[in-house]
Amino acid sequence: MTHTVRLKPSDKTFAVEETSPILEQALHQGIVLPYGCKNGACGSCKCRVLSGTFIQDPHQPQALSPVEQARGLALICCARATSDLEIEARVVAAVGDIPIRKMPCRVAAIEKLAPDVVQLRLQLPATERLQYLAGQYVDLLLKDGVRRSYSMATAPGTSDAIELHIRHFPGGRFSDALFGTRQPAIKVRDILRLEGPLGTFFLREDSSSPVILLASGTGFAPIKALVEQARIKAAATGADAASWRPMTLYWGGRRPVDLYHDALCRQWEADISGFRYVPVISDALPEDGWSGRDGFVHRAVMADHPDLSAYEVYACGAPIVVESARHDFITRCGLREDAFFADAFTTAADLASATG
Repeated sequence: MTHTVRLKPSDKTFAVEETSPILEQALHQGIVLPYGCKNGACGSCKCRVLSGTFIQDPHQPQALSPVEQARGLALICCARATSDLEIEARVVAAVGDIPIRKMPCRVAAIEKLAPDVVQLRLQLPATERLQYLAGQYVDLLLKDGVRRSYSMATAPGTSDAIELHIRHFPGGRFSDALFGTRQPAIKVRDILRLEGPLGTFFLREDSSSPVILLASGTGFAPIKALVEQARIKAAATGADAASWRPMTLYWGGRRPVDLYHDALCRQWEADISGFRYVPVISDALPEDGWSGRDGFVHRAVMADHPDLSAYEVYACGAPIVVESARHDFITRCGLREDAFFADAFTTAADLASATG
């Protein structure tokens, strides 16, 4: 049976069948709503259902709690309409103008950035260019149809290759092959396939609000792309990046080695007037000799900025970090709900538990 979904406040409408997720059908009709994993694990597509009925399919409780469900919230990536619906959700216009494509790519380089993190550089065909926004991600398509999602770590136009930062999860099919612990191992010159760009995590350029960038682990990858994009935008307007959008980057890891591009961040701080970098470590060992900020990375933001009402926050990393930041920044620091933009990284295990 076909139903109509009306979006508020835009009043856009689209048709949905009861058999498929609402988000999937919106995207197929060119209507882009905020989303991330598309598997009920990250919470980026969470929105309020104002009227109508629907079925909420299996998902991770951290992405949508029973309390939130009782308040009328839904994860539309894994929700199916059973009547006409009215949903409160903003349409992301900029992403809708960029086509999603599938294309081959060649492994150009594999460089270890940390004991458990590599930089994977993928070369596209000479006649192809991938149009995307800094902060978006691609899906690598494995031979049996399995997908792995990774954010692009460079701004568009800054390189002729796509750069991904990939952490090794022992037992992970793709990362094991990339780190050589599963055969056949992935090696330079191998051919892969990708689909993208995907996601709605990108720098909103219609605002001049100061920016807090919050990253945990390899969540630094899309944040790196955002900083590069800000510098490009600032150069085009004859300003430096910080005068266009003042930025403070908080990057959290368990140990100092997890901040694998620490030197680059310190160079940004030296080169960009007004740009501030705050590394935060949660579980340093004595031999690390760490004397900087410690604890949870989002708590460091709250200590420095008890009032976030004038800021925009761009957060990327583990779902627990992103959701804790979202909750605490909004409820305790006065951040506007529509000023928090996030991309929560999910692993294959996360997705398996979300889909039951």
